[in-house]
Amino acid sequence: LETGGGIFRALPMLGEGPFVVVNGDIWTEFSYERLTQVPVDLAHLVLVPNPPHHPKGDFVLDDGKVRDDGETRLTFSGIGVYRSQLFAGCTGGAFQLAPLLRKAMVSRQVSGEKFPGLWFDIGTPQRLEQLDSDLKNRHSAGPAVEL
Repeated sequence: LETGGGIFRALPMLGEGPFVVVNGDIWTEFSYERLTQVPVDLAHLVLVPNPPHHPKGDFVLDDGKVRDDGETRLTFSGIGVYRSQLFAGCTGGAFQLAPLLRKAMVSRQVSGEKFPGLWFDIGTPQRLEQLDSDLKNRHSAGPAVEL
């Protein structure tokens, strides 16, 4: 269903308030509890510095608002808070989330923050293996890492 279609299908189960969506192929030390304190327009995105496999990034963070244009781009982490109103006018089936976000960005209804901490996109077997190796090395060098 793609991300947008999957969220749209789940909307009846998510209630009236804002809700958090986290991609299943990331690993991070981001503190999710802080998202309960974030005022949400139509969406709030957590952005991270661009990883080597995505050097051009996705969006620009400008004074707490996320834009689609500009020079200093960051990568969308896969962590977001959304309101069901973002999906107004959508119909069932497969569709991407990004076009809805870009439309809301035009009216400055997408806020964001930069997370400078540990975050990894583990969407390929190679990146998962690299993270596993990094965590094992980190574990042997210090306190245990809880997954």
